[in-house]
Amino acid sequence: MTAQILDGAALARKHRESIRARAKAVRDAGGVVRLDAVLVDSGDNGARVYAENQGKTCRELGIDYRLHELPSTSTFDDIAGCVRSLNSAEDVCAIMLHMPLPAEVEAYRVQCLISPDKDVEGVNPANIGNVVYGRSSLAPCTGLAVVKMLEHTHQELRGKCCVVVGASDVVGKPIAVLLMRTDATVISCNKWTYGMPELTRRADVLVAAAGVPGLITADMVKDGATVVDVGVNRVHGADGKTKTVGDVDFEAVKEKASWISPVPGGVGPMTVAMLLMNVIEAAERRAQGRKA
Repeated sequence: MTAQILDGAALARKHRESIRARAKAVRDAGGVVRLDAVLVDSGDNGARVYAENQGKTCRELGIDYRLHELPSTSTFDDIAGCVRSLNSAEDVCAIMLHMPLPAEVEAYRVQCLISPDKDVEGVNPANIGNVVYGRSSLAPCTGLAVVKMLEHTHQELRGKCCVVVGASDVVGKPIAVLLMRTDATVISCNKWTYGMPELTRRADVLVAAAGVPGLITADMVKDGATVVDVGVNRVHGADGKTKTVGDVDFEAVKEKASWISPVPGGVGPMTVAMLLMNVIEAAERRAQGRKA
């Protein structure tokens, strides 16, 4: 058996067409479709490049993009003031906060300030709580990406055993919660879990999100399982060059799984697509006067 590939890049392109059409519908009805992003200059050129690429993608899909840049000397009060201003602005429907922030500013404190109705990354703890209760559609983007990729396999998750390896607040835990909402039987564990191979071998769906390269080996995977690799790790290859790998031993596991997502080209592109889908969702709800 060789697994079918869960091509996140191809799936993301399909979702982008839907995003473009929905953005046009909101604009045609007189609504605002815009992503307001906050970027604090931290000397991290990667963050700036990401913000610029994000703006380009938004404009290609008919989403306005406004980047609010703050200097590296910004304090918590400075950043919080910018977020509060965006919260109160009537023409703002979607807010995101670029990382990293200055070392002395705790990201969690700022994330707590983002209005849940405009929190398109799903990072406000109140929004995550709303997801648990099924009262919010603005779920964390990576979790949404995983669920959408599983939907592509057309398998019924109700009653299936889903094992999530990794329990971070913005990735592992939200993935587990979203899978619970499908009526799956969900087991949450982490790289320290005792007897983890026994748990992963029970999984009909195995999601690896621990941030440990090659953590999931072929002997830890049940024949025919669906494997979604959320890990993004930079390692040195045999040739001495740096490359990006996931948490799954892809070459070995693909010979046992029925579906598997690659790294790169899997969950990553879909996460970006889900962020933009959340922007559209927030814009539609604001235009219709509904809560997220």
